[in-house]
Amino acid sequence: MNKNFLAADKSKVIPTPRRAMILCGSIFLVVSLLVTMRSSAQGPKQIVLDGQSTGALFDGLGAVSAGASSRLLVDYPEPYRSQILDYLFKPGFGAALQHLKVEVGSDVNSTDGSEPSHMRTPDDHDYTRGYEWWLMAEARKRNPKIILDTLAWGAPGWIGAGTFYSPDMANYIADFLQGAQKQYGLDIAYTGVWNEKVYDAAYVKQLHRTLQAKAGGTKLVCCDEYPGEGLGQWSIVDAMAKDAELRAAVDVVSVHYPQEKGKLTTTDSARRSGKPLWSSEDQPNSGGGPIVSRDWAIGGRILASLYNRNYLEGSMTNTQIWSPVTSYYDILAAPNSGLMYANTPWSGHYDVQSAIWVTAHTTQFAQPGWQYLDRSSGYLPDKGTYVSLRSPNRRDWSVVLETISAKAPQKLTFAVKGGLADGTVHVWETNGQKTFEKVADVAPHGGGFAYTFDPDSIYSITTTTGQGKGSVQPPPAHAFPLPYKDDFEKTALARAVRYLSDQDGAFEAHPCMGRGGQCLEQVIVKRPIPWGPLPDPFTLAGDVNWTDYYVDADMRFIDSGPITIMGRIDSANVFQDGKAIWPSGYILSVDNIGKWTLCSATYKQPIHTLASGTVQIGPDVWHSAKISFRGDTITAWIDQKQIATVHDSAHPHGMFGIGSGWQRAEFDNLVVAPN
Repeated sequence: MNKNFLAADKSKVIPTPRRAMILCGSIFLVVSLLVTMRSSAQGPKQIVLDGQSTGALFDGLGAVSAGASSRLLVDYPEPYRSQILDYLFKPGFGAALQHLKVEVGSDVNSTDGSEPSHMRTPDDHDYTRGYEWWLMAEARKRNPKIILDTLAWGAPGWIGAGTFYSPDMANYIADFLQGAQKQYGLDIAYTGVWNEKVYDAAYVKQLHRTLQAKAGGTKLVCCDEYPGEGLGQWSIVDAMAKDAELRAAVDVVSVHYPQEKGKLTTTDSARRSGKPLWSSEDQPNSGGGPIVSRDWAIGGRILASLYNRNYLEGSMTNTQIWSPVTSYYDILAAPNSGLMYANTPWSGHYDVQSAIWVTAHTTQFAQPGWQYLDRSSGYLPDKGTYVSLRSPNRRDWSVVLETISAKAPQKLTFAVKGGLADGTVHVWETNGQKTFEKVADVAPHGGGFAYTFDPDSIYSITTTTGQGKGSVQPPPAHAFPLPYKDDFEKTALARAVRYLSDQDGAFEAHPCMGRGGQCLEQVIVKRPIPWGPLPDPFTLAGDVNWTDYYVDADMRFIDSGPITIMGRIDSANVFQDGKAIWPSGYILSVDNIGKWTLCSATYKQPIHTLASGTVQIGPDVWHSAKISFRGDTITAWIDQKQIATVHDSAHPHGMFGIGSGWQRAEFDNLVVAPN
């Protein structure tokens, strides 16, 4: 018989050895009772699935597209881009995400780049910039019921005369919501305050009033704080208890990364608040920060436990993972944050990681609006957790059960009662050997059934059907194309250039000044209100393994300030050094009066000037700049005149970039080629 199909256990007394027969009957009885008791204690635990149990409503599992995490996804060619989107959002195919939160961009670095603003001035209303509108529309196309959400990381410099918490910012958020509806027909259900910043009660009330007046259907989530901020990430709850207007303004209480040293931080006052509690940004991690892999051994198994524990221990009805897909370069902050991996659009390659299927173990078996069954949720006898949910029709039910910490198989019995369906039960499993496989159909008898669960696994046990596993495969990966050339003539006006990833400011195709055709222009001239580090505007691409190559580009000063050509960028993680204005690599910088420097920039170290000087720079004239690498030799040119040759080995390999200060500057005829 298959070990997974088990009848109800009946403990049996082990036959007494012959020599024990000489003992008196009373001793025999005691021994028999002890053996029977020990056998019963080691037997299966019964889980009662009670449809009459109470519990919170499930608000879904989702992901957060923010911090430029989806930047390279839009550059994927078809059909691979649609395949990635299907794995993320299509029901019965992959992760089947039920909630999508996107960044309200502001042209400022928000982790792995800057996302474009829809209002660069008070009179600017452009709802076509960037990729978040597109991503929301694609998600809604695949899942018409997906819940949409927004949150700001920074703000344009004109907001509130440099003050984020202002009526300007409340109107800025409302305008984004209105634009989503007018331009795309997208109703956005929720919006937040300010990512991982200490809340301001007056602004929360202001934003609530503005939403009621201009976007009445959008609810307010507060406050998306990180552990250790201000008075604590749950402090809004205590403030709400003392302020009726504040309590009325907040619809959902949210926190980021609520597990501290492996324990959930939810306070008793939060549980008593009467508000839904969300983990509105989360990650599978082992207590030492974000992980760097999403295979089963490191990422998938941790996420399997996290989803269940967030409800069991944290009372959280919604968990959102940053990010849906890793579509940014690996040299940026927090590589591989996504449920899947897709950051080589030139190859079409992507990686459907175990986190997709761990997520599917909930999203394909329970929908927002289902109810948790608290009396039917808890901990397994030999390590592991389980949560049970029932559908609004009070018949269908699912159990998500994980045995990540278990060391041996566990045999469990289930009793079904309280009006729940008692038909065939379908069992799905994922672990290091199985990936979202339907492993059994069990027919209950007498109102129950039994099953043996493998260790280090996640299961879904359900009466529902319709689950599925996408099987399309991507092409193999290959390196970034070299040589790389772009004259920007094929890029749509006012749009980002393929493969270039803006790290601050905004680099867009615009008509050239002083010559025909199109050029790449950095257009942000006023420093935005930052969320984190604020380097000077630059954009990058390429392969971190490149060694000997050159970068050549035409350049034109529109305003006063520097223009930079960069190479061998080995890190652009701006959080490594919050004061750095450039990434880690070699930078050739020239300003509008002809002063130039060739530098080596390394995070947390002083900028090392390798050479410097002056050249003739005419106003309103196109110039050229070039930087070349061969071994430890770095050579620089301006207007085809060699200005420096130096030797340095601080950066033996890396990507390329171009940049400016916070002023308008143009680039054309960008060439990156091997030496």
